Amino acid sequence: MKFFAILVTVTALAVASPVKRTVAQVETDLKDIATQVNNLDNSIKAFPDSGGSLSSALTIHTAAQKLVTSLNTANTDVKGTTGVTDSDGQTILDLVKNFEPTIIDSLNNIVTKKAAFDALPLGGVSSIVKQDLGQLSTATEALETSLISEAPASLKSQAQDIQSSVDAAFAKAQAAYA
Repeated sequence: MKFFAILVTVTALAVASPVKRTVAQVETDLKDIATQVNNLDNSIKAFPDSGGSLSSALTIHTAAQKLVTSLNTANTDVKGTTGVTDSDGQTILDLVKNFEPTIIDSLNNIVTKKAAFDALPLGGVSSIVKQDLGQLSTATEALETSLISEAPASLKSQAQDIQSSVDAAFAKAQAAYA
């Protein structure tokens, strides 16, 4: 009985105590996002403009889902991070600036591949892409909001510029699959 009481107490304390994250963890998360963005971009580029396969389409879907997971993890970690200095903020901003062009490239390329997805023998691939775009957009917007919220005041406008560019690319891609 004593063991059970200790277990309940430890569990209650663990649940009640918010987990603090570090800037280093956020940087690690952003590096993972950069890897996942590159994987998605490469998968999209590898999909031919005609004659693609369901297997290749599935590779894109899988890469998109992995990126959503990475975005959500980073968002959780950003929300749990405190004490972001100007230097930390600049490092984080630089990491995002490095993969921003790849995000936009991926979104532009997915627009050009729509006819190829529509031509696949099994219908519905474009609806899966539409769903992936929605999930990616939602996860990206949540992370953008959290990053901007935690950013030092001196960097907020630069972060908002990145947000505007990425959101515009998402809007274009989502409109193509609407």
